[in-house]
Amino acid sequence: SAHDSRILSDALSRPTGLRISEGKYYLADAGYGIRIGCITPYRGVRYHFKKFGAEGPENAKELFKLRHSSLRITVERVFGILKKRFRVLDAEPFWNFQTQVDIVLACCIIHNHIMGVDPSDLLNQGLYEASESDSIIQTLTEREERQEAREWSAKRDEIAQNM
Repeated sequence: SAHDSRILSDALSRPTGLRISEGKYYLADAGYGIRIGCITPYRGVRYHFKKFGAEGPENAKELFKLRHSSLRITVERVFGILKKRFRVLDAEPFWNFQTQVDIVLACCIIHNHIMGVDPSDLLNQGLYEASESDSIIQTLTEREERQEAREWSAKRDEIAQNM
């Protein structure tokens, strides 16, 4: 959403904020817009399984968007599962940042342990039925932002062609 995009921009613009390592990137929703460190899906390109029918994707852009969507759905489903299992993750945080990071990591470790010990645990029933939910950025001029968008669009094109 536009709100999430503003939060990301703020996090990236802070001197001690979020940093995206050189050569790394995040797969982001189209709402974030293509920017340094964020690769978004192509706009106006089909990707829903139902739209492909038996023939599948017809070109690199369709394949990229299909795989991007699939990964996004998986990530959102996992976040949904963790939030259902550990309500602390769905609550307004009041701990300092490092404690929040530690809590998320601990919840992931505990969840993975439970899944390894007893994947059929009663608590797991229904968790996997979660439905699809819907670095470095400084204040840039519009010209610089357009140039960065072109560069990251080219990076996305390169990834799509290599699939």
